[in-house]
Amino acid sequence: MTFAQLLDQVGGMGRFQVLNVLLLCFPMVLMAAHNLLQNFTAAVPGHRCRTGINSTCGGSNVTEGADCRDPLRAFIPTDGNHLLQKCRRFVTTQWHFLEPNSTELERTEAELEPCLDGWTYDGQVFTSTIVTEWDLVCDFRTLQQMAQSIYMAGVLVGAVAFGGLSDKFGRKALLIWSCLQMAVSGSCAAFAPSFTAYCIFRFLSGMALSGIGLNCVSLSVEWTPMHSRATISMVTGYSYSVGQFILAGIAYAIRDWRWLQLAVSFPYFAFFLYGWWFTESARWYATAGKLDQALKELQKVARINGQKEQGQKLSLEVLKASLQKEAPSAKSNFTAADLVRSPVVRRVTCCLCFVWFSTSFAYYGLAMDLQNFGVSVYLIQVIFGAVDIPAKLIAFVVICYFGRRITQALTLILAGLSIAGNIFVPQDMQILRTVFAVFGKGCLAASFNCVFLYTGELYPTVIRQTGMGFGNTMARVGGIVAPLVRMTGEYSPSLPLLIYGAAPIISGIAACFLPETLNMPLPDTIEDVENQNLEQQKGDEGCKGTPSHQDDIFLDMRMFKDPRPLENTGKGDGAAADPAKSS
Repeated sequence: MTFAQLLDQVGGMGRFQVLNVLLLCFPMVLMAAHNLLQNFTAAVPGHRCRTGINSTCGGSNVTEGADCRDPLRAFIPTDGNHLLQKCRRFVTTQWHFLEPNSTELERTEAELEPCLDGWTYDGQVFTSTIVTEWDLVCDFRTLQQMAQSIYMAGVLVGAVAFGGLSDKFGRKALLIWSCLQMAVSGSCAAFAPSFTAYCIFRFLSGMALSGIGLNCVSLSVEWTPMHSRATISMVTGYSYSVGQFILAGIAYAIRDWRWLQLAVSFPYFAFFLYGWWFTESARWYATAGKLDQALKELQKVARINGQKEQGQKLSLEVLKASLQKEAPSAKSNFTAADLVRSPVVRRVTCCLCFVWFSTSFAYYGLAMDLQNFGVSVYLIQVIFGAVDIPAKLIAFVVICYFGRRITQALTLILAGLSIAGNIFVPQDMQILRTVFAVFGKGCLAASFNCVFLYTGELYPTVIRQTGMGFGNTMARVGGIVAPLVRMTGEYSPSLPLLIYGAAPIISGIAACFLPETLNMPLPDTIEDVENQNLEQQKGDEGCKGTPSHQDDIFLDMRMFKDPRPLENTGKGDGAAADPAKSS
């Protein structure tokens, strides 16, 4: 009996699985709010130098015919579009510039200085942001991007740390801790007395976010039967999309950045409290050698699913016989080096590096640049969230009927082409440029949805969290690099789009070299991954027209549906048969 068959015995996709996924979705909803929070808390409102004196039109040097409709032009120079400059002012008040006979030459020769008395901000859209709080404009404008990069660095560190720790200490414990850390650090960021303290707390929030995402996905996937994994992946993916709508609504209602920061952080205290109800992964208990705990969790799930009698039939002897292949892995210490130790896993890790990096790199290159679309930042946030709904639904259909590999490759290549397509669209065609960007963002959201499921299915249980953590690490590297690439626009406006578009196309090609996992059972050991790859190669040869291999495929399908032939032939987990035992 395989673990998949044990899940079917205790109820399959029953009441427990539905409730488990539902409760796991709530922490994931607000993950989007934290990832995209600085679109609002670090928004840059309109600003100009503070003059420090009464800027009403007057004075002994003002003639009767002076244009007093905009007296600030006597204090602050204008740019090429006749708008007030944001970072400089006149050293002395130039009242004569308000007169109709003043020349452009006089304006250019006037002596200028930085905003020594600070800035005045337009508070119509954003009442308060970290930019207005600590004057992160002009010579200090890079600090705004630094805050986001520091947060992404925290997500990266969390992916490395929590990925390995959850493989060692379990999914539930790390999820509970991550929710508490998010609640505390996020709430402290709302009361940060300085920019430095704010960055420290945001770094800790980023770490916690990785722990929440990794363990929510693992707990949902590892308790889900094979035929329902794609559905669960779509549901958890939509929870992130819903979070984007919620963020837009909360940000529209709460214009002060401190209260907005608190509003998206405080609910994690509730998630921390009900997190103690979660059931630890029986798969993890088995790989950790804790079969007695695995038995208790399986029996608990059976009771919740109304299969108490089936659960009582399970015993330690049954588990030991069914999961005997877990025993060697329980006695071994697995590290990140195991991600590249065997040929198939090494190929998987290499290809997933490209996929994770480029998906996040292009995604945050688009999603963190909402103010440059020329429309309301709240509206574009809603549009970016809305496009996820059809994109992920289409991706779900393709995942279920055509497989993970083609979905992953297709979404990345289409995203890259749509982003790069804006190179050829004139700047004044804002609607068309926005359409291309929104389509690309939808493809990247579908790619994220697929890669979370795909990575969980490609890596075996013994290193699944380590692999997920490594993939998330590459994603966060992409998130850190994305804002830096936008600076290349100073050399050529098309260069950022070219880089953002090329990365997904290259990684889409790399995804074509990944093994397919459609209708394949979750591997538990590294040997399972290697054996599944051999089975796929056999299947590919059979599809080319070799009758004996085709017969083997249909035989394996019949044996997967009926556990009795599996026991007689000595095969392992479903289609992932062990050739040594079958011979």
